[in-house]
Amino acid sequence: MIIRKENDTDITAITEVTKEAFKNLPISNQTEHFIINALRCAGVLSISLVAEINEKIVGHVAFSPIRISDNTTDWYGLGPVSVKPDFQKKGIGTALINKGLSLLKERGAKGCALVGDPNYYKHFGFKSYPELIHDGVPQEVFLVLPFTETIHKGFVIFHEAFLAKS
Repeated sequence: MIIRKENDTDITAITEVTKEAFKNLPISNQTEHFIINALRCAGVLSISLVAEINEKIVGHVAFSPIRISDNTTDWYGLGPVSVKPDFQKKGIGTALINKGLSLLKERGAKGCALVGDPNYYKHFGFKSYPELIHDGVPQEVFLVLPFTETIHKGFVIFHEAFLAKS
């Protein structure tokens, strides 16, 4: 498996992988591929990595900047992360996330946040912090991974691309 940054020729494959990955998930509105495209079009797709096996893209992860109401900067949101169903539970998502988090740290990022399954994301060190709130999202699934010892306080706002529906 190769993990690399996306290039222009990967966009269609990323869309298809994302659609397949979320197609049968009851927690999904099947808008994840729209979110990725909207982040890309807005120029805020900070890190976009693909996992490639035998020259075929089987996974993708996106990271984009987020805002915290206390004016903290250099925080990022993780997601969507997608792996083709036939390739799930083989460590591909984990590898994509670990590489992305490593690249964020190299950039001097201060932390990362996401909405997701706490049982999965705790393996990366993500957890819920009551000091940080994502309005309208249950606290137990809004997870944060600070890269510094400072825990900021306030509302976390993801880019408006996360509202994309087409």
